[in-house]
Amino acid sequence: MTKEFQDDDLMRFEAEGARPLPDDGVEGHVVHDGARIWHASYGSGPAVILLHGGLGNSGNWGYQVPMLTAAGYRAVVVDSRGHGRSTRDDRPYTYELMASDVFAVMDALRLEEAALIGWSDGACIAMIMAKQAPERVRGVFFFACNMDPSGTKPFDEANPVVGRCFSRHAKDYAALSPTPDGFEAFTEAIGRMMATQPNYGADDLAAIRVPVAIVQSAHDEFIKAEHAAYLAASIPGAALIDLPNVSHFAPLQRPGAFNQVVKAFLERVLR
Repeated sequence: MTKEFQDDDLMRFEAEGARPLPDDGVEGHVVHDGARIWHASYGSGPAVILLHGGLGNSGNWGYQVPMLTAAGYRAVVVDSRGHGRSTRDDRPYTYELMASDVFAVMDALRLEEAALIGWSDGACIAMIMAKQAPERVRGVFFFACNMDPSGTKPFDEANPVVGRCFSRHAKDYAALSPTPDGFEAFTEAIGRMMATQPNYGADDLAAIRVPVAIVQSAHDEFIKAEHAAYLAASIPGAALIDLPNVSHFAPLQRPGAFNQVVKAFLERVLR
């Protein structure tokens, strides 16, 4: 029996990155609201859009895209503005602006609707999309994120797993970004956004009318478990799913276990 892939300490991720995205994708850029947004599409079937976390890029989904295409879905990845291969203008980052970029990608790809798999900042973007245009969102897989600043833990700068992830992000930024020397300014700008956004209250959450799974890892370094429970209790019909043995980086640490939960969610909202 083959042992399931594990990278709990992110040693492999820091050294090599995630599994490379498939080489049969259709890539493109959408010019939208002061930015060029990179995206790629793989496979065919019901659309699933994967939205990566802050400071990352679409390559962080390398263990998920092949699973999705093999299961009969069309996997779409998007580099958030200023991340990966996408550009940005001089305006401050906002989650609403990044959500509008994803809608622009959907329009360019002629996707009337999609399920959204969001990780960290990507989960926030997905939830905002569900609030703004529920008719276009079949469901939100909300992994490892807060919807108001009270949901975050104090940042531990000495955490080695977080440090390895940050190191990988810096390498990827230098390799992919149109502004390869701008990582420090980029992290500062993203940090300012994270410190004050998002700001969804209980009434905002209660107004969400799409299927939602709130997915929380047992050892998440950034998000309070009680905040995840609050989100699940505040969003009508939302499910709360706990992931054992992993942290904020579950899609990289134990992709097999993470992918099983994603597949179960998609079977519920897309089949």
